[in-house]
Amino acid sequence: MLYSIIKALLSGIIVSTVSETAKRSPSFGALIASLPIVSVLSMIWLWQDTKDSERIASHAESTFWMVLPSLPMFLVLPALLRTGMHFYLALSLSCLLTIVLYFMMVWVMKRFGFNF
Repeated sequence: MLYSIIKALLSGIIVSTVSETAKRSPSFGALIASLPIVSVLSMIWLWQDTKDSERIASHAESTFWMVLPSLPMFLVLPALLRTGMHFYLALSLSCLLTIVLYFMMVWVMKRFGFNF
């Protein structure tokens, strides 16, 4: 139980740090957010929990492929906001686009024999 609490607290601290940093400097906040901190922490937690190298290798490889369909969100969201669209609507549409792209990526990858 303590282990789960430590994981949750550390994860929350990272999100809070990005948010607070972005208030002062959007670019520096973006730099911190773009670091693969969540992926690295996930791999550390997965290693601690399983000691399974193949599972971590699969996780890392899948993470690479799943980052690709998430990238357009970071171009679509600012474009929508700059047209005057309300933040939550722009965010929702950007997230919806990302979800559609995730499904498309999984479908394409399965056609090439890659299983998620």
